[in-house]
Amino acid sequence: MRLRRFLIGTTSLALLAACSPSEETSAAVEQVENAAQPAAETAASEQTETERLYAWFDEQFNAEMELSPIGKTYLGMLDDLEAYGQWDDASEQAFMDGLARSAERLRYMRENFDFDALTPEAQVSYRFAEFIETNTAEQGEFWDHGYIFTQFFGPHTNLPTTMIGYHRIDNVDHAEAYISRLNGMGEVLNMRTAQADERAQAGVLAPAFAYPIVINAAQRFVTGAPFDDSGEDSPLLADFRGKVEALEIEQDEKDALIARAIEALETSVGPAYTQLIATMESHAEMADGRVEGVWSLPEGESFYQTQVNNYTTRYDMTADQIHQIGLDEVERIHGEMRDIMEEVGFEGSLQDFFQYLREDEQFYYPDTEEGRQRYLDEATAMVDHIMEIAPQYFDTLPRADLEVRAVEEYRIETATGAFYEQGALDGSRPGAYYVNLANMRDNPTYLMETLSYHEGAPGHHFQIALAQELTGVPMFQRLQGYSAFWEGWGLYAENLGLTMGGFTDPYQNFGRLSYEVFRAARLVVDTGVHSQQWTEEEAVQYMLANTPMPEGDIRNEVRRYMVWPGQALSYKIGMLTILDLRQRAMDALGDDFTYGAFHDVVLTNGSVPLTLLEQQVDDWIAQTLAARETEQ
Repeated sequence: MRLRRFLIGTTSLALLAACSPSEETSAAVEQVENAAQPAAETAASEQTETERLYAWFDEQFNAEMELSPIGKTYLGMLDDLEAYGQWDDASEQAFMDGLARSAERLRYMRENFDFDALTPEAQVSYRFAEFIETNTAEQGEFWDHGYIFTQFFGPHTNLPTTMIGYHRIDNVDHAEAYISRLNGMGEVLNMRTAQADERAQAGVLAPAFAYPIVINAAQRFVTGAPFDDSGEDSPLLADFRGKVEALEIEQDEKDALIARAIEALETSVGPAYTQLIATMESHAEMADGRVEGVWSLPEGESFYQTQVNNYTTRYDMTADQIHQIGLDEVERIHGEMRDIMEEVGFEGSLQDFFQYLREDEQFYYPDTEEGRQRYLDEATAMVDHIMEIAPQYFDTLPRADLEVRAVEEYRIETATGAFYEQGALDGSRPGAYYVNLANMRDNPTYLMETLSYHEGAPGHHFQIALAQELTGVPMFQRLQGYSAFWEGWGLYAENLGLTMGGFTDPYQNFGRLSYEVFRAARLVVDTGVHSQQWTEEEAVQYMLANTPMPEGDIRNEVRRYMVWPGQALSYKIGMLTILDLRQRAMDALGDDFTYGAFHDVVLTNGSVPLTLLEQQVDDWIAQTLAARETEQ
């Protein structure tokens, strides 16, 4: 999975809310029009159509950045000290303004640029931007249907995580900006709490199980100094104190800064969390044990279809179709699993084999430093081997280095089992494949190879690093992307590992199939819960019967799907789409097909929606066939 991906402009819809259009919205539209026209008018006689389009894309990107202080922080743009002390506007009006800007960008682009006069590369950029804006409009229609606070995400954790993980303090000005953000955090959190309450009153309530977890998570941020006498600092104070103490300034200046941070925590942050907790307690009472999919929300069926569209980026698939694809894939993968059981001489049912893998000690390293180091060493060796043979399958390789790391102590309790963290845009920081080794029983060795391929090479590292390293394309194309592409490529990379000669150990290959059947079962369960009105328990029992995951993990997974409708569809739909396109190319090109050329088509235009990826592959096939005809 991805740790974080920054989305520009109004595509980060989950962070916003909306209201009716107003004069301010009209002003925002006029601002976009005015920003677009100078480059188009003054450069028309001097620039090619592609140069003119790219100049306009850059203006639009920079304009959006000026409206997103947090976006600047994520990208390391710290020179604007005023913005470094601010939060993004989370108001309803800001959402409507964002939708208006998005609609105006789409109108202006279609009316002012000649698509046929663009280079093929620029046509990809045009289509990518077009998809972003049309998808934004559709998602905006259901702005008030998403859950703002859940057990997996929400402002209650996102806001402090931004401060702790992204707000650097390299000097006193940065410390002042941190204090400014602490003073503003209460207003943002209160705004989001009020929006969640408005949705709850309209019937948009998260499942009941989410509220105790949200409350407990919120409580952690107001536990410790200055909120109690426990003797420990609260998370934000501990972070600020640690960063300030590292500065090379006088101690009395450090103490003064810390005192001001404490005041901000007491007057802004603390009261907002108190209000949030009270509101979540009232929502828990309103939920009254309700645990249902989004079919039960107002316009729930239509809302879920928009989420299917967003997370598959296909726009040609219904929930029923995806449900059946999942059932078929689970059955197919079970057949391959039984072949491996026969290969290793295991007698018993598939469920018996699942249990054997969960319990047999040969599949686990000791819960010691030696065991952890052995895991890291072997995972690194797997990544190194793939990097050595990658030129046989990839014409373009990432320049960024890739490291395998254990999750650090400060975040080991909340981090997922494995994830990829992208490197710096300027190449100063390598990409990293992280493994959470807190409990070695959570890291069976038979999953090691497939995890290395998915999170490391040729998975997320190739996909993300190559996008970041693109040249001659608009900045949005290097940063923007969709889950169907990210996670689809990651799952495709697991399958590609088999093609590249991996998984020679049958247990490692079973591990690959374990992850694949898990993603296939997600198709069944996500659509089952949100479209076919499955209960939580029905979803749990299906996954218990069809995947090797332990029950505790399955129950957490099902609850994740229930509060994040559609996202779980990304992985398998993305993988199947890429595999189908590869087979289409193989069938059409025959001996002219090469993996390197195909992977260039897939990876060297950014993390595009699958509809655009299909167009790219079809165009490449047509061009290759035309070149063959010319040569003959």
